[in-house]
Amino acid sequence: MTPGRSRRATPFTLVLALLLTFALSACAIAESPTTPSAPAVATTAPPAKPTPAPQAFRLTILHNNDGESQLIDAGRNREDFGGVARFATLVAKLRQEAQESGSGVLVLSAGDNYLAGPEFSASLARRPEPFYDIIALDLIGYDAIALGNHEFDFGPDVLADAISGSSSSAPFLSANLDFSGEPRLAELAASGRLARSVVLEVSGERVGVIGATTPGLPFLSSPRNVRVAKDVAAMVQQEIDALQTAGVNKIIVVSHLQGVAGDIALAAALRGVDVLIAGGGDELLANESDLLLPGDAEKVFGPYPLLASDADGNDVPVVVAPGQYRYAGRLIIEFNAAGTVTAIDPASGPVRVAGGDYPDAVEPHPAVQEQVVAPVADYVSTLARTAIGVTEVGLDGQRRAVRLRETNQGNLIADALLWQANALAARFGAAGAHVAILNGGGIRNDGVIPTGTLYEFDIFAMAPFPNFIAIVPGIPAAQFKETLENAVSQAEHGAGRFPQIAGFTMVWDPNGTAQVLDDDGRVVTPGTRIRSVRLADGTWLVRDGDVVGGAVPVHVATLDFLARGGDEYPFRAASFVSIGVTYQQAIANYIARELDGVVTAERYPEGGEGRIVATGDSSQ
Repeated sequence: MTPGRSRRATPFTLVLALLLTFALSACAIAESPTTPSAPAVATTAPPAKPTPAPQAFRLTILHNNDGESQLIDAGRNREDFGGVARFATLVAKLRQEAQESGSGVLVLSAGDNYLAGPEFSASLARRPEPFYDIIALDLIGYDAIALGNHEFDFGPDVLADAISGSSSSAPFLSANLDFSGEPRLAELAASGRLARSVVLEVSGERVGVIGATTPGLPFLSSPRNVRVAKDVAAMVQQEIDALQTAGVNKIIVVSHLQGVAGDIALAAALRGVDVLIAGGGDELLANESDLLLPGDAEKVFGPYPLLASDADGNDVPVVVAPGQYRYAGRLIIEFNAAGTVTAIDPASGPVRVAGGDYPDAVEPHPAVQEQVVAPVADYVSTLARTAIGVTEVGLDGQRRAVRLRETNQGNLIADALLWQANALAARFGAAGAHVAILNGGGIRNDGVIPTGTLYEFDIFAMAPFPNFIAIVPGIPAAQFKETLENAVSQAEHGAGRFPQIAGFTMVWDPNGTAQVLDDDGRVVTPGTRIRSVRLADGTWLVRDGDVVGGAVPVHVATLDFLARGGDEYPFRAASFVSIGVTYQQAIANYIARELDGVVTAERYPEGGEGRIVATGDSSQ
């Protein structure tokens, strides 16, 4: 295959090697047995009427991923970009341009189509009416939608509500999820709204689209009785084989594997796939001429598209777009009669979603603006007018910070967990907690909340998930160390399991051995990153990397998501007590009652106060 534009000077083979190394260690993707292609059938035309040469099939794939309920705009200081109403207009414009050029068009989503937060709370408040995110998807006109991990954050019943509220016939896809254990989802699967794959007719051609979801779903979200096949490649290959048997020779995989590296690794295990569309990683793929959002030029991950190799050594284009409706991806390809991709149009690339006075600005889609953005904006503005307290210091909840180090916002939330757990423990017959821990992935505002009034909106933005505070009593010191080893085991990858803590201090060595757990939370490779753990009362649990002899068990306040094994926290089915308060409520209660409405710089200094120290010196 000959791509339509040259790639960057950086050796792409080296980038691929690094990506493959990371991806293959992050998720189990196995190669499936070879399925022979059907033999070509030769035909002879009558001499008097020569058969015309087969015409190439041109296909434009418009795609996005990780919309994550960012419906109004792209956020603070980026109000002139993004927004699902502008995105809808842009997709309609790109679709029309493609159709006028004679191209077939598909519109596909690679998952995480909604996310807990202030904007999604507007949908939850209007149940059983259709969710605003789903109304937007319907109006945009997707042909197929992959399931990501965040669709399960509120459990299978909310996902069932979301799909049932759709007026579209577009299927929600995942080849490696089994819904038979959830009656409502099983019913949707029986009706075809949930499927492993779908065959779509585009300009007279049949195109197969297969979905896939991260095998880490049980640790990342709350799928309950949805069974997750970890061998993604085997399940996808099974669908490819079935489609080929049915005569479909143009096959797209749209997946949510937590990053484009997962799709590159997946491609290497597959035969018969033509295009992979990635979700979950939010990478920006772009070329020199692509117009980007201000500040995004420094974030370019690689060229659009990336080229991966399949199991037979064939080039396969892999694409992804930054989420939250900031860009629409556009891949324009040509197939020959045998269903092989023969060219990639140089017009392919990310198309930014702009408004305001920018030369590429588009007006908001009227129906999406009226039915989705306007009511959500009204709901959010109400949250933004409800004061909770004030902060005298900027509160750091940036994604890159809370997933790598202690921050003052992380300390505030951890303190709220510990305070609320101990305030209500006796009422629930539970022991008071010594420590508190939450995962940085549970902090979602991805910014610094400025000094001034704290509003209910800020609390929702910080802590959007339906997580309840739980007390896990009597965790042995050795198991608590293993829990902390898990929390720092993927810090270099920005994993959401990194801890924010209260009630103790810890020193960890980023150069130590990362702990590895099996599927049951048992240690396969012991970690050596945790060097010391000391409770607030001065009691040592770990010194110089070793658990102190005779160290007391600890009672842990945490989120019920983690207590159940989320982010692979190895509580190992330990009993716990949920105290019936969400972490949003706990933060608001803590600020109002314990802090008397004021978050001071003295109590929560910028950069934290040394609760978590990263060092290579084990003597600290």
